[in-house]
Amino acid sequence: MVHMTCKTAFVLHESYLKYDFGEWHPYKPYLWKITFEKLKDLGIFNDPNISVINAFMADEKLLSLVHTTEYIDFVKRMSDLGYGYLDYGDTPATKGIYEGAAYRVGGSVMAAKLIAEGSHIHAFNFGGGLHHAKTSSAAGFCVFNDIAIAVRYLQKFYNYKRIAIIDIDGHHADGTQEIFYKESSTLKISLHKYGYGFYPGTGWYNELGENDGYGYTVNIPLIGFTNDDTYLYAINEIVIPLLINYKPEIIVMQFGADGHIDDPLVGLSLTTRTYIEVARTIHKLSHEISNGKLLVLGGGGYNPNNTARCWSLGFIEISGAHVDEKAKEALTDKVNVQSGISNFIYDIISELKKRLKPIHGDL
Repeated sequence: MVHMTCKTAFVLHESYLKYDFGEWHPYKPYLWKITFEKLKDLGIFNDPNISVINAFMADEKLLSLVHTTEYIDFVKRMSDLGYGYLDYGDTPATKGIYEGAAYRVGGSVMAAKLIAEGSHIHAFNFGGGLHHAKTSSAAGFCVFNDIAIAVRYLQKFYNYKRIAIIDIDGHHADGTQEIFYKESSTLKISLHKYGYGFYPGTGWYNELGENDGYGYTVNIPLIGFTNDDTYLYAINEIVIPLLINYKPEIIVMQFGADGHIDDPLVGLSLTTRTYIEVARTIHKLSHEISNGKLLVLGGGGYNPNNTARCWSLGFIEISGAHVDEKAKEALTDKVNVQSGISNFIYDIISELKKRLKPIHGDL
């Protein structure tokens, strides 16, 4: 059997490094870069089916697909000023932050364009996935919501009618949810830690959308120390049947890796097993229901090396790139996390199935 890779793009730009909140800040601007270096060391970019493509800087017209003119102007002014905050204290205003954020948006739009125009079937922008940003405000280290902008771009310029957004970051995709909350043209699924005092405090299972969008926002809240078995149970019981039912024209996956057991901010207990299995499952499903169209974005991850390992493994799995098994093994976790599925998730899944049945049928 001849080994085949999917036509896959890795989108990047050195200007992503301008998305820098300072040395003390937990969000590191170079996560995409160390992921790229790991994959480069494995020889993945020698494969003729894998492309490295430069992002462009999104202009105000693109940014305004989601954000208000007033907010865009505010970010520009604060970026020139170079101090203060873009929000209540999580997202500093630093010199050049506007340019860095606009390039990251351009990367996600470029990745979407490559897929929409058929030159690639999968595209990655690990500099994207900034899901907390809202229409007129920054939040949670996120300046512009590149996910929402890429989706609006596909809707406006390529007439996409059904887009699925899956967000596996350890934090709730509150900005993305708010932007599309009343729409059925997007199916939003977020798996995230939920609990008293945990950011952003939203994403309970009863947040299901409004008006035409009711039933098209799906939240799977997780308790602290959720393990691989529990997480993958939720994927199999809710995410897969929902996607099969919805039949999206493209799947957009935010691949935040801060649910990893060694992440210092979140407190879930996922290993690389989860990230490999999710990548494998969504990749297979994309070929079955969306003609392979799969856009993958980055997101959170506050242990840089572990984040790069999870992202590299996801890229390898989805692209189909040939990697020596020993080299791949070196990227995977050797830890054993307690097995079994939590009773909490059984109850959540059961309640979600009941509430979603009128819209999506038996899941």
